[in-house]
Amino acid sequence: MLYHLLFPLHQTYIIFNVFRYVTFRTAGAILTALLFSLLLGPILIRKLRESQIGQSIRHDGPESHLKKAGTPTMGGLLILGSIFTSTLLWANLTNRYVWLALFCAAWMGGVGFADDYVKVVGKSSKGLSVRTKLIWQMIPGLMIGVYLLYVMPVDSFTTKLAIPFFKRWMPDLGWAYVLFVALVIVGSSNAVNLTDGLDGLAIGPILMASASYTVLAYVAGHATIARYLQVIFVKGSSELTVFGGAIVGASLGFLWFNAYPAQLFMGDTGSLALGAALATMAILVKNELLLLIVGGVFVVEAISVILQVFSYRATGRRVFRMAPIHHHYELNGMAEPKIIVRFWIISFILALLSLTTLKLR
Repeated sequence: MLYHLLFPLHQTYIIFNVFRYVTFRTAGAILTALLFSLLLGPILIRKLRESQIGQSIRHDGPESHLKKAGTPTMGGLLILGSIFTSTLLWANLTNRYVWLALFCAAWMGGVGFADDYVKVVGKSSKGLSVRTKLIWQMIPGLMIGVYLLYVMPVDSFTTKLAIPFFKRWMPDLGWAYVLFVALVIVGSSNAVNLTDGLDGLAIGPILMASASYTVLAYVAGHATIARYLQVIFVKGSSELTVFGGAIVGASLGFLWFNAYPAQLFMGDTGSLALGAALATMAILVKNELLLLIVGGVFVVEAISVILQVFSYRATGRRVFRMAPIHHHYELNGMAEPKIIVRFWIISFILALLSLTTLKLR
């Protein structure tokens, strides 16, 4: 909105020329989302407490979590509000990639909100059925996949798949790209959801991963830099740096209230939306598989659950004392803050590693 209102004035007032630069607007998006979160966070927490919208805790989990019962949840509303407000203020709203990212985040936020609502009303840690959630999660992925394959101009988007650490090996998925897009979005949103089990555990890696994809979006959308680094150039994708910056700012603001001991949980409203937003950025900047490295913490958390379920059904034995794996470390006596910080450190290392793939290929 600010871009459309103020940039046209640059011919009269040269100072407004800064709005043409995506880097300037990204910085504005980060600060706006951060301030929005910090200012409205206390208000949302108070309203949630008054409405008795609190977290339900699993009774078969670590005993230390029982004291967290009743902590305000649905904090994803604060995150999404910050992201949307900041993006709409600073982004070029004629850019289709921005709207695709906002659409996916909003849809998944809605699915998460419905899940949280069922939990709050039923006073249970269980929400929507797995089947129901998966169906609703698949829909935006398929819609975005179809849009990219059949609506986007052929010369502006490709169904080729970039492989990390390889320059020339780019298999073309063709029509299967639609299914691949849906898989990436569903997988990412659920992986983040599984990670959101300790105070600040999920939002830290999200912060670092979104910062990485903010850089990657700028690179992919800049013809000269993309050509120099020999990555797939996606015309217009640089505008996603504003969206990525909004996620960074919103994550910082939410972490202020979600840091141990948490005053506010993001709930499925936040975790599903953030996972989907991250996946959508990865898809639109043509670095889908790099998400496995950038979001390595989320991948390990999801794999730990899959292994636990498979092992128990096949042999009747558990691989971990409890899954996801962060609960395994808790039950082994590791303090919650130590688990959280160590996962953050791992996420930071993975974020740096992901950026090195731009040169190490």
